[in-house]
Amino acid sequence: QVQLVESGGGLVQPGGSLTLSCAASGFTKSNYAMSWYRQAPGKERELVAAIISVDGSANYADSVKGRFTISSDNAKNTVYLRMNALKPEDTAVYYCNLAYRIMTSRYNYWGQGTQVTVSS
Repeated sequence: QVQLVESGGGLVQPGGSLTLSCAASGFTKSNYAMSWYRQAPGKERELVAAIISVDGSANYADSVKGRFTISSDNAKNTVYLRMNALKPEDTAVYYCNLAYRIMTSRYNYWGQGTQVTVSS
C-alpha cells in the first residue's frame, strides 16, 4: 500500500523560507514522477513543481521559478520542496503526488496535504 507522508508546512512571514518533505512508503518502482501541487481557497489545484526519477529533471510553474526548488532522494523515495522568498499568494494547501504508468494504466497517489500560510 503506497502512502505519502508530508511534513514541513506552517506559518511564515513574507520573504521567509520553508521546506516541505514528502516520503513515499510501500513503493519500489524506479521510473516515476513526484510533484508538488497546491490549492488555495476558491482556486483550482495547480502544479507547482515536478521531478522525474530517471534523470532528475525538474519543471516549475512560472509563478515559483527562481524561488522554489524541488529535489529528491531516490533511495528514500522522498521529495522536497524548498521555498524561498515566500509571498502571501503562495498561501495554500500543498499536496505531494506520486505518479507512474504501466502500459495504459496510470497510477496516482496523493499525500494528505500540508498548510502553508504566508502572512505578516
